[in-house]
Amino acid sequence: MLRITDTRTGHLVEIPAAPRRLLRSCVHLPALGAGTDDGTGIGPLHLRVPLIGDVLARTAELNGLQVITVLTTPELTPDRARALDRVMAVLGIHPPTVIGPHRPEAALGGPADVHVTAGDTDPGDLADGARVEVGRVDTTVPEQDTAAPGDSTAPADDTPAPADAAAPADDTPDPLAVRLLLLGRPYGTPVTVTGAALAGAGRTLRDWRRSVADWAQQPSRPVPADLLGQSHAALAEDLDVAAVLALLAEVAGRSDVPAGAKFETFAHLDRVLGLDLARDVGHQRPTGP
Repeated sequence: MLRITDTRTGHLVEIPAAPRRLLRSCVHLPALGAGTDDGTGIGPLHLRVPLIGDVLARTAELNGLQVITVLTTPELTPDRARALDRVMAVLGIHPPTVIGPHRPEAALGGPADVHVTAGDTDPGDLADGARVEVGRVDTTVPEQDTAAPGDSTAPADDTPAPADAAAPADDTPDPLAVRLLLLGRPYGTPVTVTGAALAGAGRTLRDWRRSVADWAQQPSRPVPADLLGQSHAALAEDLDVAAVLALLAEVAGRSDVPAGAKFETFAHLDRVLGLDLARDVGHQRPTGP
């Protein structure tokens, strides 16, 4: 059972209502702003809203549901449409069906079960389905840390940096560090962008990918039942992705969990996180003489 808070009532509701096994999700992109440095009008909030829709769909699929996701957008120029496609691709957002400013019922095949919107915008009359409001994204990134959305936009939060925070960062920004930062706080909570937090997320990704590649060399073990239950319960109860990230950080340091089980746990939960945690498997440097 997948439950999410309907922000109009403040109550958890089951989506879709049992016994139906098809989730119809409508993601509403806020109006794009003009005058941004890259000229696209696409800002951090425009990344966070479809990202939450993506995580919702991934979680539903993990729970055995079929999912239809549509994205309503303002009228977009061809350049802005291409920029939006590009930034969603680099952030690992599974491409939804884009229907422009039109109502979603026809594309969904019926009324939406859930609407994902920006908290400070009015997407119009949403009489059907639960409403999920995504918190704003504030930016305090130095100019040298910013880039076009399709290259390396840098939303961040106050997620603590790992212990090796003083280590030099890789020269190549990882766009999935943006995804990690935006997933590190509850979806309705505002997030503040900082260059330091983005760098810390990049280091966390590198550490986790290196560990996953090392664990993959050991005999496979099943995901421990307690970890599987905790993670699935957190995701099914209002998309508590932050709790899943904290669980992974704990698992990485546990000596009582075999390496093969750690690998399977990270790989399994990455189906929802979308952080490409197994990217370095098979590419690690030799450890022997």
